[in-house]
Amino acid sequence: MNPPLESGPLHLSPDPRSMAPFEVHDLRGQPIRELRYPATAAVIITGVPGAGKSTALRRLFGCSSDAVRPAAGPDGTVLLDSQHSRNWWHQHLGAIPYPLWLPIVHVTHYLRIRAALRRVDGPVVIHDCGTRQWVRHLVTHWARGAGRQVHMIMIDAAAEQARAGQVSRGREVSGLSFRMHCAKWQRLVTTAAAGTKPRPEPASVVILDRQAVTELREVSFAA
Repeated sequence: MNPPLESGPLHLSPDPRSMAPFEVHDLRGQPIRELRYPATAAVIITGVPGAGKSTALRRLFGCSSDAVRPAAGPDGTVLLDSQHSRNWWHQHLGAIPYPLWLPIVHVTHYLRIRAALRRVDGPVVIHDCGTRQWVRHLVTHWARGAGRQVHMIMIDAAAEQARAGQVSRGREVSGLSFRMHCAKWQRLVTTAAAGTKPRPEPASVVILDRQAVTELREVSFAA
């Protein structure tokens, strides 16, 4: 079983690697030190709820989950986590049960993604489960319209690990929704691992397990 993302200090292999992804790279079980992308790339960090996307954003970019607006990271990076939109609306709708205002959180998150892809000069890093094809189409359409390459990082966590991640953060999705996410994810990651990019095709796909994410030190951007 892979260790949790925050199980302790990072341990790198004697020969850590740096990579500029350009196709499908299945790095599960392989150490990787750095992933390098173009300066205007749109990088989507995907995984089922609880897989560790927000934790990876926080560790790699210093992105706080307590923010209410898109966060700024190194290299002029703009970071978009759906939790930020949830935090913003909680200030106004917190007295109402969350399921009733969940749709407006999603809409706000997607509008913020579109605005960042169009208006920001530097790289954009996006938190998304990746299991909704229509969302991937929207983000890809907006990114390409802004002259950006789309790259995908897939965090592949076992269902029991992801469920434990939800419990630890105090935000659990319903059993039915989680099972649907897991079923779609399994098809997505199986297809990618076979060398076929998800549709619409990103410029690159990197598949990481928990160990690989834990050992990843940096996601960098350069011209």
